[in-house]
Amino acid sequence: MKKLFMIAAMMVATLSVSAQQAGQMFIKPMVGGTLTTVVGDADGIKSKIGLVGGAELGYNINSTFGITAGVLYTMQGYKVKGIDDAWNMDYINIPVLANVYVAPGLALKAGPQIGFLTRAKVDDADFKDACKSVDFSIPIGASYEISDFVIDFRYNIGVTNIHKKSKVAEILDEEDIDAKARHSVIMLTVGYKIPF
Repeated sequence: MKKLFMIAAMMVATLSVSAQQAGQMFIKPMVGGTLTTVVGDADGIKSKIGLVGGAELGYNINSTFGITAGVLYTMQGYKVKGIDDAWNMDYINIPVLANVYVAPGLALKAGPQIGFLTRAKVDDADFKDACKSVDFSIPIGASYEISDFVIDFRYNIGVTNIHKKSKVAEILDEEDIDAKARHSVIMLTVGYKIPF
């Protein structure tokens, strides 16, 4: 029985290593969920759940280092205590990540991400005019590969104040308000690597 477990472990390790061969290019469709909120000046902010889907193009420079660039449609936003409806903000995000393989199949990753706002609504009210159309963040995380399947966990640290100061002041009818808010996004996805 012990030998059987050893053989199974070696097979999994071999499959994982083969997924990161030097010089390999691949495309990885991926889908998953998000837990999002904003951090900054506002009080009473809560997280909301959303979806994420898209694909990444990758290149493994060698067995320990690779680069991926993706296009992801991400449901972001937040909730406010005492209000049932979520503040929904959807983005097309383009992450460019360095992937460092620290063990067979296990990669640590980080890099920049630019996002383009496509929708901002609470209930039926549109608040897109009060938000900046471009958002920058820094995704950090890890992924684990089993054969060509990839489980990916990321935390996107927002660096852009998502509000337009003048529009927030206009909405809240306060001249000097400068409500700062940055995205905070936890993302878990499953993808499948298709080499070419």
